[in-house]
Amino acid sequence: QVQLEESGGGLVQAGGSLRLSCAASGRTFGSMGWFRQALGKEREFVAFIKWSGGSPVYAASVKGRFTISRDNAKNSVYLQMNNLKPEDTAIYYCAADRAPSRLRVGVTDYWGQGTQVTVSS
Repeated sequence: QVQLEESGGGLVQAGGSLRLSCAASGRTFGSMGWFRQALGKEREFVAFIKWSGGSPVYAASVKGRFTISRDNAKNSVYLQMNNLKPEDTAIYYCAADRAPSRLRVGVTDYWGQGTQVTVSS
């Protein structure tokens, strides 16, 4: 049984930082990443990273502020979020896919339950 366990969300002031973690169990994946969904909006891509290596891919809105990384040994992915803005407020979802590149277009095998990130102005 595959499980994605997220942690690290919370409340932070604008300009602050948070680090999200996602630990996967049950199998290994071709790629893992993060999406987010703000209240009243559709879920949107944030970042993803291939398990085999290569450069991560970011949404334009977070590039330069967020950094995604992985730990293959722990089957985990992380999202370091710096210089947070109120518009980053959303539920952040971990995603894991057997394929290496489908996450970029929102196709994935598994979703986490989500963790709330709230950025106050």
